[in-house]
Amino acid sequence: MRIILATSNRHKLKEIQALMADTAFEVVGLQDYPELGEIPEDHDSMVANAIQKAQTVFDHTGHPTIADDSGIEIRALKWAPGVHSKRWTPEQTDAKNNEKLLRKLAGVSDRMAQYRCAMALVTTKGVVTAEGLCEGLIGHTNQGSGGFGYDPLFWPSAYPGRTMAEISMVEKNKISHRAAAFSQLPQMLTDTLLIT
Repeated sequence: MRIILATSNRHKLKEIQALMADTAFEVVGLQDYPELGEIPEDHDSMVANAIQKAQTVFDHTGHPTIADDSGIEIRALKWAPGVHSKRWTPEQTDAKNNEKLLRKLAGVSDRMAQYRCAMALVTTKGVVTAEGLCEGLIGHTNQGSGGFGYDPLFWPSAYPGRTMAEISMVEKNKISHRAAAFSQLPQMLTDTLLIT
């Protein structure tokens, strides 16, 4: 069965397709729906943003739709940037966001951080949500060329000695915040789509 992932981010789509590879569900992105344009994310929580995106795409296509909103939360910054992670700087680029994070944490010893993912599934039966976390520390320099976002600065607790940008996709899909949330998706889909 085809379900839509409400994203144009090819990295995110690839991650979710890998997570769902052993299921009966085919995950496609928004490349077939360019008329949707940029979907708003203007709520003050990741869960609300995920629901907004999934509902928008579902209303347009009629297909079961999943969406997520993810971000990084830094304890020393009172859990900022959180819901604003992607849009933390005017440029909204990974490089500028990472530069800002390093400036904010200059001289700060508490480097504890966590990635959070809120996911929403919208079908004809309504909305269900799930969340996932991945704990770690923020480094002092960018390391690694994999992943995206804050991955070159994030040292996951599950893999000491490497940043999220230095681990393989297989390793990332075992421990990431997105993996933790989306690991619940097959059961959510079964419950909402296959059980009458």
